[in-house]
Amino acid sequence: MSASTTAPPSRLLIGLALLALYLIWGSTYLATKMALTAWPPFLLSATRYLLAGGVQYGLMRLSGAAAPTRQDWLRAAVVGICLPLFGNGGTTFSQQYIPSGMAALLVATVPMFLALLGWAAGISPRPTVKVVVGLTLGLVGMYLLASTRTTGAVLIPDNPALGIGAVLLAAFMWSVGSLYSKKKPIGGSPFLGVGMQMLCGGFFLLIAGLLHGEGPRMHVEGISTKAWLAFAYLVTFGSLLAFTAYIWLIKVTEPALAGTYAFVNPVVAVILGWAFGGEALNAQMAGGAALIVVAVMLVVLGGRTKPTAVATPVSE
Repeated sequence: MSASTTAPPSRLLIGLALLALYLIWGSTYLATKMALTAWPPFLLSATRYLLAGGVQYGLMRLSGAAAPTRQDWLRAAVVGICLPLFGNGGTTFSQQYIPSGMAALLVATVPMFLALLGWAAGISPRPTVKVVVGLTLGLVGMYLLASTRTTGAVLIPDNPALGIGAVLLAAFMWSVGSLYSKKKPIGGSPFLGVGMQMLCGGFFLLIAGLLHGEGPRMHVEGISTKAWLAFAYLVTFGSLLAFTAYIWLIKVTEPALAGTYAFVNPVVAVILGWAFGGEALNAQMAGGAALIVVAVMLVVLGGRTKPTAVATPVSE
């Protein structure tokens, strides 16, 4: 499934990969909320990524993929810190304090961080007028969300500011890791690289969970069937399928196209959270959501450039 600069990838495969990101990552917020009723946040993410990464790495090595170098492991470790540890771990942690729909909307700031950080690092061009307008609208939308008093059921309702801060830090670090992976790709099979990133991220998440004192809170025998099903969904669909699809899309298409998941996921997450998670959707939240979706569309579409060749492999 590796791509070359002379043979563009199938439009059908690109469409299927985008559909996976749109629907699966949009639904993982609700699945995470369900799993958090049984798992503490960092150990939930650690178990998810260690299991998914171990399966993917093992299958790729058994299929004949070359052994990674020490440099490849170091690069995978950096991405593992930024994406699984801070990106997913921070978002999972935040959903103890804020509804899953709000978390998804705040994660939609990733393209905005990518636009600013990419420009500052010399990877992306100077933001256009559309991008600047999008960033401004995004800030207004985030203010509306942050100032909304939520009535949806959350595990820890007393400190929504902590949840909002955790999501924004997660979005920032996800952007840093994505840009790093573009500058410092892992050699060999990108799918082996995904397994390495998940393994490294799962290891760091395990350390974070133990340091956070989550070990005594982990009681496998008390996990409900509903929580097990949510966890299985996160491993198989959220990590093995969607995370791999993201890395593949970043490799073979424009980052702007792969980043369009960010303005579809919030819509899916908010609808599912309202329909199945008992989360409220008031006018202020709807206004903030609309502004963030429009903002991300402006940032992504306003920052697109004409493609010259298939992108360099990055390492999702």
